[in-house]
Amino acid sequence: MVEVTRTVIVKSAPLSRSMFRAFAELEAMYRNMIEQLVSYATRSGITSFARLKALKYGELRARYPQLPSHYAYTACQDASTRAKSFLRLKKRRLAEKNYPEVRRVSIWLDDHLWRMESLTSIEIATHKGWLGIELEPHKQYWKYVNCGWKLATEVKVRLDKRHRQLLMYLTFKRRGVEECEPRGYITIDVNENHEAVLIDGTVYLFETGFKDTVLGYSYRRKRVQEKYDELYGVKGRAKKKVIRKLKERKVKDDVKWKFANIVVREAKKRRCAIVLEKLPRQCQREMIEDVKDEQLRHRLYQACFKAVQKAIKEKAREYGVRVEDDVDPKNTSKLCPIHGAKVVYKRERGDRIGLCSKGGERWHRDVVACWNLFIKALQRARSCNGSSAPSLSGLSLDGSLVPLGSTAAHDPIEVPRSLWVRWKSLDATNKHELMRMSI
Repeated sequence: MVEVTRTVIVKSAPLSRSMFRAFAELEAMYRNMIEQLVSYATRSGITSFARLKALKYGELRARYPQLPSHYAYTACQDASTRAKSFLRLKKRRLAEKNYPEVRRVSIWLDDHLWRMESLTSIEIATHKGWLGIELEPHKQYWKYVNCGWKLATEVKVRLDKRHRQLLMYLTFKRRGVEECEPRGYITIDVNENHEAVLIDGTVYLFETGFKDTVLGYSYRRKRVQEKYDELYGVKGRAKKKVIRKLKERKVKDDVKWKFANIVVREAKKRRCAIVLEKLPRQCQREMIEDVKDEQLRHRLYQACFKAVQKAIKEKAREYGVRVEDDVDPKNTSKLCPIHGAKVVYKRERGDRIGLCSKGGERWHRDVVACWNLFIKALQRARSCNGSSAPSLSGLSLDGSLVPLGSTAAHDPIEVPRSLWVRWKSLDATNKHELMRMSI
């Protein structure tokens, strides 16, 4: 049984002028501490929090005596994390600069620097004493509070100067549900613009729209760059401010988490394990090695292959669903699941529909991939423990040798994005008619 963590951002009520000034001063002092510590840690090659604290704690306490002592403690934690990340990127030659730059600062608070007064208010220790903050809880916050999640002792705080509010990054923890022995498998083939899911012998294509999202935001960024580069120069701050407002990551995160929620709930209801193909660590880079088209390279590099799998695994831990993510994807879309022969794809058929070279069955590329992932997972389970492995009984997999005469469902059921993705919360998606379909 593993521990599951979720982070929720809760805004505070608008701060008074005196309180806002106090937190602005606190943020400035904390930023100075972080900049000094990160610079020292990267020059000295220090990535250990304990070593950094032993070397710099006394100096910080002498320089900032007005702050509670634990701010020096949490600043060392923050700085060691930043230094470790920068040195790792520098070693891999992925760092843009020779020194780290502290851009955005979130104040780390441990259990000595903050406390809950009630479910809607907290207190934070500052150089001005303990200050009470009223929160503005939302639906997601109450969901975790009322469902048995425990609030962690650490919290992060960021000052929103535009709206004069505090952003509280609250972490909730809960022991994950114990995994049960699966009765079957749900296989998922991750693609650029849709995800193929095999459930009870039927393959469903969930349209994600990642292709249009990536291209749309690419065109927007290009127009912004052309406009602001001419007015303010390449390194103008106005351009960075406009580009920062684009929400490509938020849109893609919304889609992938809702898809993961649907799949994991279906697997939990059927007591099935989820089978994922094993992707390389840098799968996007390997895909674009031989691609010459710049637009296609950008699409593939920004595709959410690993991110979708990560969201599924995170959601599965919460529901106690087993995930097998080490199935070899080699030739899964090239071989017929019935005969093991090569599936021939033709350009005039759209390049996603092929015919089995032996039996003549008509196969969709994603259907072939899902079935082959299922068979590989089944074979491995039987080799490890044949008595408890699921079987193919009850599934409509036919081995007819007559061309196009098989009774198996070789064409997937397409699920448009408009049917399962909502701009509302996850509850709106779960109540949709899609969840009542007999899939």
